[in-house]
Amino acid sequence: MRNFELDRYPWLKKTLTGGVLAICLLFIFFPTFWMISSSLKPNRDAFSVPPQWVPKRWTLENYSSQLSDRRGFLTYAKNGFLVSLENALFTIMVSVPAGYALARIRFPGKRPLMIVILASQMFPGVIIVISLFSIYRTLHLLNTYAGLVLAFTSFSLPFAIWMIRGFFETIPEEVDEAAQVDGCNRLQILIRIGLPLIIPGLLAVGLFSFLNSWNNLIFALSLTTRQTMRTIPPGFLLTYVGEFQYKWSDMFAGSVLVTLPTVVIFIALQRFLVKGLVAGATKG
Repeated sequence: MRNFELDRYPWLKKTLTGGVLAICLLFIFFPTFWMISSSLKPNRDAFSVPPQWVPKRWTLENYSSQLSDRRGFLTYAKNGFLVSLENALFTIMVSVPAGYALARIRFPGKRPLMIVILASQMFPGVIIVISLFSIYRTLHLLNTYAGLVLAFTSFSLPFAIWMIRGFFETIPEEVDEAAQVDGCNRLQILIRIGLPLIIPGLLAVGLFSFLNSWNNLIFALSLTTRQTMRTIPPGFLLTYVGEFQYKWSDMFAGSVLVTLPTVVIFIALQRFLVKGLVAGATKG
């Protein structure tokens, strides 16, 4: 029996490929569809059996209640945005000189230091959160923006340093040598030459750090005990889900609202992010 070859039947190959892609897309985007659909239902309909795939009674009350909740959703969103933005800026400020030093400067122990930095990324946050809580309680950093920023930065910094190092290694060393001949020192080379050439990498690292803080639950839940200091993940967990309440529609509406900014940012920076990630992966 001759082997069956799909290349001899291009229409069948296209049909099978399209079917497989459609199934994958359905599997990926179904949670998003369910989140949007449930956010437009009254809370009672979110528990209906059989489930209502498309709302029978449409309502925007869930969205209006979130946008008017100054002690709940708006507080969580404000805290999450401030902490995530500060974490992204602080991570870039620290990772840029560290990545440049690892890429350009030769010093004893450089290789072991790089391995230690990378290995620190392998520890899950739940392992260190108890010790971190004890340290923060002693230093009075619980329920503070500074404490959250430091915790998030410590978790995103190792990967950011390695990414920035990869970006700098894509720049030929002859560029640095030419700048030194013109009288530039290391700091001037970094600021005037290095930074403009790795802008896509900075955007990639910044977005990675921002999303790492925006979605972090374990640190934000453990290091904050006041409602006024909660970010979005612990705020949603402790506000909408409890022993005697399940406000699924409100939580889904809030989830849609907090997802929109990240989607818009990603779409706006997509071209730079792809360029930066590819550039950082070519060497290192």
